[in-house]
This record gives sequence, C-alpha cells and structure tokens, in this order.
Amino acid sequence: MTKFPLKDIDQLPVWRRPVALLVLASIAVPIAFSTWLALLNNFVIEVAGFDGADIGLLHTIREIPGFLAIGVAAVLLIMREQVLAMVSLLLLIVATAVTGFFPSLGGILLVTFISSVGFHYFETVNHSLQLQWLPKDKAPQILGWLAAVGSVATLVAYVAIVMTWERFGLQYTEVFLISGGVAAVIALYCVFAFPQFESDVVQRKSIVLRRRYWLYYALEFLAGARRQIFVVFAGFMMVEKYGFAVHEITALYLVNLIANIVLAPLAGKAIAHFGERTALVFEYAGLALVFFAYAGLYVYGWGVWLAMALYIVDHMLFALRMALKTYFQKIANPADIATSAAVTFTINHIAAVFLPVLLGLLWIVDPAMVFGTASVIACGSLALSFLLPRHPAPGRETRFSSGAVPAE
Repeated sequence: MTKFPLKDIDQLPVWRRPVALLVLASIAVPIAFSTWLALLNNFVIEVAGFDGADIGLLHTIREIPGFLAIGVAAVLLIMREQVLAMVSLLLLIVATAVTGFFPSLGGILLVTFISSVGFHYFETVNHSLQLQWLPKDKAPQILGWLAAVGSVATLVAYVAIVMTWERFGLQYTEVFLISGGVAAVIALYCVFAFPQFESDVVQRKSIVLRRRYWLYYALEFLAGARRQIFVVFAGFMMVEKYGFAVHEITALYLVNLIANIVLAPLAGKAIAHFGERTALVFEYAGLALVFFAYAGLYVYGWGVWLAMALYIVDHMLFALRMALKTYFQKIANPADIATSAAVTFTINHIAAVFLPVLLGLLWIVDPAMVFGTASVIACGSLALSFLLPRHPAPGRETRFSSGAVPAE
C-alpha cells in the first residue's frame, strides 16, 4: 500500500479517504461479529448443551485477548496501525466463519479465542485511528454516524436471519460461513483500495500510563465490568428464562438496531452540545435503574414484555458510550493515543477475565444477584462521572484539576 499524508486527504476522492475506510470497517465487523453474537446463545444451548457456568467460561476465554490488548503496543513496533487493523479484522472474520464446524465445548472455546484476538486487536487499533483521523470538533457527530452505519449493517444481517432461518431451514454452519464470506470481501477491499495514511503526529511506541488520565481509566474499568454482565447474561436470560428461538432473539436485536440507527447520530449531536459529563451522567443513571429492574424480573416474576423493554432501553443508553471516547480525545496528548488505546482496552477487560466465570457460577444460584452486581457497578460509574469537567482539555481532566498540563 502506498503512503499518503493525512494533511493532503482533500486531494483523494471521497471513497479513498480515512472516513470511508472507517465506514467500511464499521460495516464488516458487525456483519461477522453481530451474526455470531445473535446465534451464539442458541448455538451453545441447542448444539453444545451449555449451562450458565459454560457460558460464563466461554465469555471469560473470549475476553482474555481484550485483557492482553496491551500487547498491541509491542506489535506496533514491527507493524503499522492500519496494517494491524486489517490483519486483525481478517482473523476475526475467518474464525467466525468456521465456528459452526466446532460444535463442542473445546472447539467453541478455541475458535472463540482466535476470533476474539482479531476482534479486540482490531477494536484497539480502530479506536486509536478514529481519534487520530477525526477532528475534535466533529468527532462526536462522525462517531455517531459510524455507530449508525454499523447498526444498519447489523440490521441487514439480522433481517436476513429472521426472514430465512425457518423458511429455508438454515443451519448454524451455513449462516456462519455466509456472514464471514461477505465480511471478508469488504475487508479485502479495504486492504487493497486505500493508501497507508500518515499522521502528522508520530505515535509513541512505549506503554503510556499517565496519572492525569486516572478518571478515564477508572470509568473504562467499570464500563468493562458492567458491559460483560450485559453481553454474557442479558441475551442468555432471554433464551434460558423466556425460551426465545433464534429468529425471536434476532427480532429483538432488530428493534435495538433500528433504535440505534436513529439515536446514535442524535447522541453524537447531544454530546457535542451538552458535553461528555451530562451524557455520561444520564447514561450511568439509566443503566443503574435498568440492571436493578433486570434483577426484579427474577425476584418478582415480571413478564417477558418488560424484559424485552429493558433490553431495548439498555441498548438505547449504550448509544451514549462514545462520550467516554471523545472525553479522552480532548484530554490526551495526541502522541499518546495509539499506545493509550492498548492500555485502555486492557483496563477495560480486567474484570472481563474473571467476572463472567464467577458470575456464571453465581447465576446458577441466583440470577438476580448477577444483575444486582451490575447495578452497583453502574452506580459507581455514575458517582465518578460527576467529576468530569464541563469542557475537558489537557490540564482540565477532572473538575478539580489545576489547569496546568504537566511535562510529559
């Protein structure tokens, strides 16, 4: 691939600019990963006979590469960020495509680990590239549109599953292969159609862990813990407790996607207008209530319609997650972004290594306690979010910062 400086991107046609690459990546990832996620709970229960402990173990294995994302810093010593992003994307796609050929606990754990390496390394580098390539004043809006594009791609995949699963008697192996094949075509186009974009700021290759980023690190840690509980157990609950079939759980995902397509761009505008602090306070307060209500589904025996409503509201609040990303973009030294993304992903996944398997065991005893734990974590995030300043910047990382940027 030829090299091209970012300062001259206006000379390129729109379809060869960095934003176009980010858009295509936002399409390829959900086609592969979201299809895998939509089929996962039914696949492991119906084909491999998983219980709560097994699903907890699976997600612990899946999150180990996220915990090891700090290794991206070492890989970047020998490989450019954009190249690593494409290699990781292809690894995710290929592993997802062959999942159906491994219908056992050991096989599923193996391909899940491989696909997870691709997913987490791609997301780490993608996070870095977004913050380097997008101007600060437009980042929230563009990130909102990228989220909407990803939701549209997932929507198309889910509609295809809902419309064809029962009608054509599809098997898991076929769907995994088809989704992986389509995503692979897009990824290969990204490899050959775009130049290597050269940033004006040379990224540090050493690990960056700065004291003034402490609030961002703390919020990422809690976000990772809370996210794991939702990803692992919310969908599993819909299948185990309420008996959702593949096309039914996928239909629920479709509703979430339509909401996200509408709300993600609006969330980006809201963050730009009201600021990151207001957005995060609103998100975390809502999540605390949602997880508390999830626990009530088991304690009070509330019905499936409320469970579905909570699942949708959960996703709607998730549209505000980009506020944490733009907060870091505003406070960070531009040269820190690449290795900080790796450090952040590791921090985000610390809890992911042990929470799923431990809470999987707790799930067998009392599912309500699992969601109660998530509510407590959301309350912790809410308390920390009040520390964000209205206008974050280097030297103004928290409401109590002095305003002076320390020498780095």
